[in-house]
Amino acid sequence: MNLSLAYLGPTGTNSETAALAYADWLKQERQQTSTLCAYPSMALVLQSVARGKVDRAVVPIENSIEGTVTIVLDTLWQADNLQVHQELTIPIFHGLLSYASSLKEIQTVYSHPQGLAQCQKWLENFLPQVQLIPTKSTTEGIKLLKEDSTAAAVSSPRAAQLYQVPLLKADIKDSSDNCTRFWIVSCDKSENGSYLSLAFSLPQNAPGALMKALEIFARREINLSKIESRPSKRSLGEYVFFIDLEGNSQAPKIKEALAELSACTEVLKIFGNYSKLDVK
Repeated sequence: MNLSLAYLGPTGTNSETAALAYADWLKQERQQTSTLCAYPSMALVLQSVARGKVDRAVVPIENSIEGTVTIVLDTLWQADNLQVHQELTIPIFHGLLSYASSLKEIQTVYSHPQGLAQCQKWLENFLPQVQLIPTKSTTEGIKLLKEDSTAAAVSSPRAAQLYQVPLLKADIKDSSDNCTRFWIVSCDKSENGSYLSLAFSLPQNAPGALMKALEIFARREINLSKIESRPSKRSLGEYVFFIDLEGNSQAPKIKEALAELSACTEVLKIFGNYSKLDVK
């Protein structure tokens, strides 16, 4: 069976690198072939899965410098049928691509907001006067460089090779340990793995309401590895809470906790159990 994998394109993005790593894992571990399908935005990547156009999506969920990719959380909450099946982490590399002969010539830098943010200190130190222009991906701005020698793009060294654009600076990321977690998402129910992600909204914004929900896990000594809030998009001051925890939804104490949580929340969505893949 050949699997179709959606990712944020065009070719050369870090999402494509993650998708290629996952495709290689499928081939080595599951003897499955796969076809990569590029989409122009993260929302369309996830919608392609929700609407049955592709089998799975490979989407970034958290960067070690910039934190959560919020559009992924928001889309998971809004969709009714998306489940997280696996997670993989890859190192992220950023270079400065340009036809300029030196940094002094550069007036504009293009990249995805995450790419610009992950190189913020370097850009402030070496290109403090340039105009930073956000794009839909780290490779979208590359096509503009050939016509403007005063422009540059923050993208991967791999993209420089693919698009045959000079790599003016090979490594401009702010942290040597820059890496991103990616989730493998599909519409199939996901109950395997020792990690679980969920989200919930509360019936009212009352004192102690969130503490009551979190205490359900503390009482059972269930480790929460991450918790954060996102606006509900209904009213100012209303939030949706996203939680990552260690454990399987079928384990007795997790099952009990989820049942109790359901009783004290307005909406509870379980995004599924998943395993963490060791990819190269």
